[in-house]
Amino acid sequence: MEPTAALNESSAAVPWLPARAGNASLELASRPPAPTVINPWDVMLCVSGTAIACENAIVVAIICYSPTLRTPMFVLIGSLATADLLAGLGLILNFVFQYVIRSETVSLLTVGFLVASFAASVSSLLAITVDRYLSLYNALTYYSERTVLCIHTMLVCTWGVSLCLGLLPVLGWNCLHDRAACSVVRPLTKSNVTLLSASFFLIFIIMLHLYIEICKIVCRHAHQIALQQHFLTASHYVATKKGVSTLAIILGTFGASWLPFAIYCVVGDPDYPSVYTYATLLPATYNSMINPIIYAYRNQEIQRSMWVLFCGCFQSKVSFRSRSPSDV
Repeated sequence: MEPTAALNESSAAVPWLPARAGNASLELASRPPAPTVINPWDVMLCVSGTAIACENAIVVAIICYSPTLRTPMFVLIGSLATADLLAGLGLILNFVFQYVIRSETVSLLTVGFLVASFAASVSSLLAITVDRYLSLYNALTYYSERTVLCIHTMLVCTWGVSLCLGLLPVLGWNCLHDRAACSVVRPLTKSNVTLLSASFFLIFIIMLHLYIEICKIVCRHAHQIALQQHFLTASHYVATKKGVSTLAIILGTFGASWLPFAIYCVVGDPDYPSVYTYATLLPATYNSMINPIIYAYRNQEIQRSMWVLFCGCFQSKVSFRSRSPSDV
């Protein structure tokens, strides 16, 4: 066997590491036992996963602990927190299975687990956006059984589709036996990551459209208030400006986190250095770290539940204002 071929064969199974100097795509497959140097990028992903898991575990605990947090809005926030919690645990497990427990089967399961978790996270963000739009567009009928049915339907679709996407590499849609079909994220194939990226682009476009419609509704409401009062008060102007700014921050954070990785998955080549994949994947994981801050910890009812959960009491002198899904 030629030295180059032997090098490629020995390094092709190393997870998250280049198969060779000129073929440096991110790889998640198992590898034979051999002493290796821990990749700093893998450490950063593991640290990111730990922070994600801790943040979202608190949100899940609060929502499960508080009987008052059972409205459609909090159900969707709980779905998002659960998905991000699983994604954080998946990043931790992936690190363990790379450097401690080396198994091709376990590695594929971890990849599928990560794909399903992040897909559920992105889909839950879309469901929350739809919920916010409905709370403004159908404000009079929002708190009805029809809305509850719609929310439950979205949850079933969100987790059902995410589970199917996660099972694809496990059921055979991988490049373990066809290195030429590998993408920048092994063992996912090029067609697999193209499907995932296309799904993300579709979700991002839908969210962008819905947030534009939400901004129109918010501005229209402010204009109607101004007509009724013959002028737009400073408080209404500030509230409208704050709402639009918050929407821009939400969508901007989501796009900045995921768009680079989604685009690179489409245009990237497995021969590119692995640092490109790491540099785009790491910010994508930060979205799951930011989500609980944007959607949960800013909510005053969750803040009140945190006070009760961690302090064991509630001081009535502390003022909390109940928020609705339309409070952006």
